[in-house]
Amino acid sequence: MKEENVILVDENDKQIGTMPKMEAHEKALLHRAFSVFIMNDKGETMLQQRAADKYHSPLLWTNTCCSHQRVGESNIDAGKRRLQEEMGFVAELDELISFIYKAPFDNGLTEHEYDHVMIGSYDGPPKLNPDEVADWKWMKPEAVRMDIDRHPERYTAWFKIIFEKFYDHISKNF
Repeated sequence: MKEENVILVDENDKQIGTMPKMEAHEKALLHRAFSVFIMNDKGETMLQQRAADKYHSPLLWTNTCCSHQRVGESNIDAGKRRLQEEMGFVAELDELISFIYKAPFDNGLTEHEYDHVMIGSYDGPPKLNPDEVADWKWMKPEAVRMDIDRHPERYTAWFKIIFEKFYDHISKNF
């Protein structure tokens, strides 16, 4: 399987090149990414638990799906593609916010991403890709925030940042 490239960007999200994903994470270079949040009609968000074999953050809880855009792919198209690949369904998505974060991991890799956060609506169960996702659940944003406060070690770095920095903005849109 050929390793995917990520899109290297500057602090204004302007593309400045591409690089193999692992190399970008080894060098901690800023690259474009996205995080998708799916909500149901009860105001709950669909969380996923990352698969045990993920190269970082295995078995941690996070937003519905996340990944990296491909060259020439819009944020929305990338979100829909990855939602189908990881969770087995497609939903209409809207871009909500974006931010830059940097998170080093114990394995020597660093996520340094210009993350585009998208939101969509779906009420059915997912059809999980076991190579990507170990488990899933619905949770109210308030319950997620309380659980992050009590058990931060259960959640991915970017997910905690989204809730810490943008909770008020996100909860109004959920």
